[in-house]
Amino acid sequence: MKIMAVDFGDSRTGLAICDKAEFLASPLTVVQEKHFERCAQAVAAHAKEQRAELIVVGYPKNMNNTVGERAEKCKAFADRLHELTDLECVMWDERSTTVLAHNYLNTTNTRGKKRKAVVDAVAAVIILESYLGYRKNKAAQT
Repeated sequence: MKIMAVDFGDSRTGLAICDKAEFLASPLTVVQEKHFERCAQAVAAHAKEQRAELIVVGYPKNMNNTVGERAEKCKAFADRLHELTDLECVMWDERSTTVLAHNYLNTTNTRGKKRKAVVDAVAAVIILESYLGYRKNKAAQT
């Protein structure tokens, strides 16, 4: 199944996609849009263009597992994507993905403007890889 992951942000939204075999998660793009509706429409267009069959949206819960304002905004974004695409939108715990993305970029010595341009797409890849691991483990248990 072709799955697209979304790391929704107020200014930049990172997107990642996997292959049909759900083996490889790759960064797709970063949508540079501050307006909620225009961002949702752009992400929906990417989902259609990529022929995504499922969308995974990062769900930034607080460290104590509570849902804050940011998580509620991400849920609203996922709901809007569902309306625009008619695809199932799964909320996926994304705690610390941006920190991990920065750590990966430190390892590759990616700095400055280049880093800012890709960090959200890298975070989306981390979200997608986590979700794919869950799907693989779930399938192995059945």
